[in-house]
Amino acid sequence: MTAQAPVVTAYGAAGRCGQSDCLRRRIGRRERRAVESPHVTAAWGFGLTTFASDDSVLDTWFPSPALGAKPADAAAPDDLVTLQGSDKVRAVEKRVSLVEIADLAAAPASTTDAWLRLHLLSHRLVAPHEVNLDGLFGLLTNVVWTSEGPCAVEGFELTRARLKAAVGTVVVYGVDKFPRMVDYVMPSGVRIADADRVRLGAHLAEGTTVMHEGFVNFNAGTLGASMVEGRISAGVVVGDGSDVGGGASIMGTLSGGGKEVISIGRRCLIGANAGVGISLGDDCVVEAGCYVTAGTKVLVHLPGADPRVIKARDLSGTSNVLFRRNSQTGAVEAVPWQGEGIALNAALHTN
Repeated sequence: MTAQAPVVTAYGAAGRCGQSDCLRRRIGRRERRAVESPHVTAAWGFGLTTFASDDSVLDTWFPSPALGAKPADAAAPDDLVTLQGSDKVRAVEKRVSLVEIADLAAAPASTTDAWLRLHLLSHRLVAPHEVNLDGLFGLLTNVVWTSEGPCAVEGFELTRARLKAAVGTVVVYGVDKFPRMVDYVMPSGVRIADADRVRLGAHLAEGTTVMHEGFVNFNAGTLGASMVEGRISAGVVVGDGSDVGGGASIMGTLSGGGKEVISIGRRCLIGANAGVGISLGDDCVVEAGCYVTAGTKVLVHLPGADPRVIKARDLSGTSNVLFRRNSQTGAVEAVPWQGEGIALNAALHTN
């Protein structure tokens, strides 16, 4: 079936197993653990689009995106329509647009289509990997994100001068294709200590806390109440009750040619300054400072069996495993984790 391009309309001129058994069994399939949403393939929304002087799209804000087909009687909200108009200081024009996507499984076909998909993720209408984001980077525009709104990169110093004359101090938050999530979407029930650390397109489940050194990329995030003090890279999902410790990192797929999509199960702990390049099942612990990549040689200890060395990728997705580095030999070891998972401090996740 041929993928349909989005319709864009402008408005106006303006369950656990035994610990040893889990470790014995190789999980052949990746456990993504994204919450299965209904099989909705369409989405739509009225957005406020900012156009640069060359008519390129700098951003589109969708206050109330929705899944499914647009109702026949849906009209652009008055509050959005009143925001239309030209901003001569920033050299941009804002117009209300209707964006309709017939098939979320098809790749985005326009810049406004891409913006709607990012909003669907951050509004928690879809979970990571439930919409096609192929070619997203090629559709998005590199933008100067300022305290006065998005500006074109080309000629920005003159724009900065006009802004200074008009409003005084102008803060540049960054030059990137993705803005801060909280400038476009404010999900309920979450805490974000530093707004710069969460990109639009991140999926933060209710009860999630992102501390100052935490970071969440687009098409990634949490599926339940979680503590994020480390990096959740693009494509990574973290299960309910898990803790990504301070300075910890979870490898993504954007750089280095990586193809594996990493998922972290429920009640897992990735210790401070640790990291993983494999998926974890439920109730796993990675010791502080221990980095486990797919190619890491791991010494596996099983009750009643001689230790053997395997690659960490062979344990990807396995539950009830403790990864640690032997302080005497330096070897990375995997042993059955006898604990009952971890327990987050409930007071820190009542947001």
